[in-house]
Formats: sequence, structure tokens, C-alpha cells
Amino acid sequence: KTDFINFISDQEWKSIEPVSSWFGPSSFLMSSMSALFQLSMWIRHCHGYLTENVGMPVWGSYAVFALATLFSGLVLGLVSKALEVYWLV
Repeated sequence: KTDFINFISDQEWKSIEPVSSWFGPSSFLMSSMSALFQLSMWIRHCHGYLTENVGMPVWGSYAVFALATLFSGLVLGLVSKALEVYWLV
């Protein structure tokens, strides 16, 4: 507590560089990180639902997520290739 009070009273805070705008809470980078964290929490919730409520074995839940990952990668790959071929992006 005394260190904090001295930090304020001695104005040591003036010598600290501000955080870059890339790492600010409202920046695109931090918003993306927040979205990834929320996605991981949703996946964890779904895994708990599948194993606890539905009664699926843990390996079955992992298989569902592995197949969903492969399928979403396939779809994103096809979409990006279609954009490249038809619109020369």
C-alpha cells in the first residue's frame, strides 16, 4: 500500500510509457483475442454438455470437435479457393 501511495505522490507514473494502441482493450487485436477466448469457453461448455448431459464418452466428444474442425477447414479452404479463382483476389 505504501509503495502505491509513494508511486502516486512522487509522480513516478509520469515516467511510464503508455500502452500501444495495438494492445489497448478496444483494439482489433484484443477484440479478436476476446472472441477466441469466448469461443474456447463455448467449446468447453459444449464438451461438458455432450459428456455429462448426453452421456457421450470423452473420446466421442473429441471426435465430434475434430470432425467439426476438419469440416470447417474444408469449407474455409473451398471458399478461399473460389474467391481466388472467380474473383482473382
